[in-house]
Amino acid sequence: QAQLVESGGGLVQAGGSLRLTCAASGRTFRNSAMGWFRQAPGKERKFVAAVAWNGGNKWYADTVRGRFIISRDNAKSTIYLQMDNLTPEDTAIYFCAADQKYRSRSMWDVDFGSWGQGTQVTVTS
Repeated sequence: QAQLVESGGGLVQAGGSLRLTCAASGRTFRNSAMGWFRQAPGKERKFVAAVAWNGGNKWYADTVRGRFIISRDNAKSTIYLQMDNLTPEDTAIYFCAADQKYRSRSMWDVDFGSWGQGTQVTVTS
């Protein structure tokens, strides 16, 4: 039910940083786990990071752990992805996603059924 709009992508040199923003609408946002996914050219969409509905637990793909931080501000109906120490392997379209279930208790239960249109991140060497 949530509508999602990503922003903050762009062109950056290796070692640089970007912060992605996902603005959400709909009554379900504050009770939904949220996530970030990315899709590189010619590859499948892959999981990047997720945060529980209450902002407590967070999960990261091994490829980004220690470099990326996911956070949410329920008062602003917004989630963020702070990306540091970027490499060319991070080049992809980044998508925001919302869990369709009410207050999922773990990542094993989530159903990311709502998606934004994506924002392009390009990292040069």
